[in-house]
Amino acid sequence: MARIKGGLNARKKHNRVLKLAKGYRGARSKQYRVAKQSVMRALTSAFAGRKQRKRDFRKLWIARINAAARLNDITYSRLMHGLKLAGADINRKMLAEIAVNDAEGFKEIAELAKSKL
Repeated sequence: MARIKGGLNARKKHNRVLKLAKGYRGARSKQYRVAKQSVMRALTSAFAGRKQRKRDFRKLWIARINAAARLNDITYSRLMHGLKLAGADINRKMLAEIAVNDAEGFKEIAELAKSKL
């Protein structure tokens, strides 16, 4: 049986990595060996970044809710505890949106939380 050379598969693998490295500076976008390292690191950072983004948004929402809550004479932790006791099932993202765009609506939510404490 004839021997099959692996050139085609290697070329496909190299091109896949070089395509991901497009736009990188210097050898990082031209040479397979260097590009492979850069791409592996970039993909790892991208994965970590997607997790970090979730943490950052949660921090932002909490800061916004706390600021609005303090304008209504209640702290963030007491507000959240009061809402839990009231059985109000509303997430932080929506609470922050209400706090920013609808001050009167948030005031009613804060009053609900205060009444249940």
